[in-house]
Amino acid sequence: MIVRLMGDGQYEVDEECAARLNALDEKALAALESNDEPDLDRILEDMAALVRAEGRELPLEDLSPSDAIIPPSDLTLDETRELMSDEGLIPDLPAA
Repeated sequence: MIVRLMGDGQYEVDEECAARLNALDEKALAALESNDEPDLDRILEDMAALVRAEGRELPLEDLSPSDAIIPPSDLTLDETRELMSDEGLIPDLPAA
């Protein structure tokens, strides 16, 4: 899975990392729905840190499409809502 960190580039993450991101994404969606901006900011920072720590950064010239986009934590709730789909930021993983 390719994840774009807005303002930071793209990273390739394995299935295990993607599953952990998906769990964090569910928490982010809950924070967004309850208008809990501090919690949402913390979760987005955790997601970005996970991608940086476990992902493989792609070269800038790599134009592969992103499977997911993680916004920076300094966006407003409304700006973050605009980026989320019904599935959140991270699409559901296909069943094995």
